[in-house]
Amino acid sequence: MDMIVNGNPVKSGPVKKNQDPKWYAVYTNPRAEKQVRDRLIDAEIEVFLPLQKTFRIWSDRKKLVERPLLSSYVFVKVNPAVFPKVYQTSGVVKFVTFEGQPASIPENQIDNLRLLINSDAEIEISSEKFEKGDNVEVIRGALIGLTGELITTGKQNRVVVRIDRLDQNLIVNIPLTFLRRL
Repeated sequence: MDMIVNGNPVKSGPVKKNQDPKWYAVYTNPRAEKQVRDRLIDAEIEVFLPLQKTFRIWSDRKKLVERPLLSSYVFVKVNPAVFPKVYQTSGVVKFVTFEGQPASIPENQIDNLRLLINSDAEIEISSEKFEKGDNVEVIRGALIGLTGELITTGKQNRVVVRIDRLDQNLIVNIPLTFLRRL
């Protein structure tokens, strides 16, 4: 059965009762990520908005601010029965979908995001798809347990953590001695 929510067609099949909630990426209006997060929290929906602390410099001052790591995305942990409640939240545009269905994000990718934002590592975002490199795990330092793909650019060793359903990569500089091949 198909339904229309906020002008978006959503395919819905039979909803299993007691289905475990999964993480989904939700696309928001531009620059509305924090407001959407707050509204989803008010609606008692588990939400995760990865924020990165950066310095903003104006002509008269310098300030540490928190900006969304992934522009226009928040993550929600829900089961399909709650999809309409998420769609009805002001600022939500749509779920990230795959073949017409909201695409779930594996728990380990959300855990990797949490590790990254809770560390002091410098993070840059890339949509480039990397094909070469070894799968690695960080075995020392603030990012212990983080897994990703190793790429080498110049003298820097970088680990790429891919969020598959968003086609986004997070790139972090990590000393080679902190890594182990999987």
